[in-house]
Amino acid sequence: MKDVGMKPESLRRARASAELLAPPHCIERLRSGDTEKGDPLKTARVAGILAAKRTDELIPLCHPLPIHRADVDFELGEDRVKIIAKVETIGPTGVEMEALTAASLAALTIYDMLKPYCEPAELVIRECRLDEKRGGKSHYKRRLPAPVAAAVLVLSDTVAAGRKPDTAGRAVEAELAAAGFAPIHYAVLPDEPVLLLDTVQQLRAEYALIVTVGGTGIGRRDISVDTLRPLIDRELPGLMEAARAFGQRRTPYAALSRGIAGFSGDTLLLTLPGSRGGASESLAAILPSLVHIFEVRRDVPHAGGYQ
Repeated sequence: MKDVGMKPESLRRARASAELLAPPHCIERLRSGDTEKGDPLKTARVAGILAAKRTDELIPLCHPLPIHRADVDFELGEDRVKIIAKVETIGPTGVEMEALTAASLAALTIYDMLKPYCEPAELVIRECRLDEKRGGKSHYKRRLPAPVAAAVLVLSDTVAAGRKPDTAGRAVEAELAAAGFAPIHYAVLPDEPVLLLDTVQQLRAEYALIVTVGGTGIGRRDISVDTLRPLIDRELPGLMEAARAFGQRRTPYAALSRGIAGFSGDTLLLTLPGSRGGASESLAAILPSLVHIFEVRRDVPHAGGYQ
């Protein structure tokens, strides 16, 4: 199965439909609910809802999802019935297959209940298709429509001294690049407040996003948050709240991160944890919000000094 553990949950909806062709006298039985097995539409509705809830058991490699809504409706024509299935969840992956499965099983149920009243060739299931899906990466974008300049500053005495390699900052740099941020300035600094403050103040004129990696914990040398907080004039607390909530579902230690986020002038400052897992998880949780911020904002700095 595909790993969706690093995908943030969102409200996801899907609508699928299928069509069953049948002789007019069979369609009249659907209108009246008169078959030897009972009311076809009521039975098909229940079958479709159950199918949506058990899709992961029917289709290999589908993820089990909490189904918050599953509805099946019908539109009757002279010689056909259209089955419309709607499914909703809040989860890390979509419910397209659940909606398609619901429409398919509802159509098959109607087929089964009408087959005693006509020849097999007179019943045709066709055009089972996905009509709409919302949520996830198709709705909440994870890539910028145009490049935005960013800087990644790694705060670590040991990395700055060359005693260990940086993995967290490089992971953040790669993930920002994949999201369309460019150019990306990368630097490693020791945990020194004055040096960090001077560096951020110099970069603000050219970079719309400055991300620090490290220094958000509870150690005496974790100075990123305390150093940068005075620079923020418009805090965005929801970003780090989302990051901590996302991380805490993966490790209880995420609650110890003191990270903050907000605008310093026209530049967005983010303070991410110094572990690779913590930094990547935090960025995964807030990346759609970052993309949205820079989609709706046009007054952002650009590397090279132009606006």
